[in-house]
Amino acid sequence: MSDDTVLTGRNAIRWAKQHLGSSAYSTRCLAFVEDAIERANGIEIFGGDDAAESARLYGAEYSSEPPPGALVFYDSVGELFGTRRDWGHVGLGLGGGEVIHAWDTVRIDDYRSLALLTPAAGWEPLRFLGWVPLARALEGSQARAWSTDPVSAAVRQQTDRFSG
Repeated sequence: MSDDTVLTGRNAIRWAKQHLGSSAYSTRCLAFVEDAIERANGIEIFGGDDAAESARLYGAEYSSEPPPGALVFYDSVGELFGTRRDWGHVGLGLGGGEVIHAWDTVRIDDYRSLALLTPAAGWEPLRFLGWVPLARALEGSQARAWSTDPVSAAVRQQTDRFSG
């Protein structure tokens, strides 16, 4: 991993930890992880519209303990905007088996224990898929100056993409 990728991961983790306890990203786990990477580093990455699509695009596959900065993916089946399907779930690896992610609040859990979390009504328990190195998510990234509030932007994006 390059020094730039390590620094990008550290910046993302620092940004993510500043949001511990926030409920602003509930149902927006991908927006949370992308905001941590993008806004902490002045870049834009280009994954999928939801965590399940991003897991497919990035090729989530590694089953070992995720390193710091890795994107850690799970199957997450439930109903959102009137559609029941696998929307996926994603967190950001912290190292030592921990992942920071947006659940009901932004929280830190052991990546193996997310399947034990109580899902929202009508949702199935999470199932670990695997992780991808941060470098894969950074492929094709571009510099960007962010000027909008991250939570408002995440809400608007989710509504635009899925409520249509």
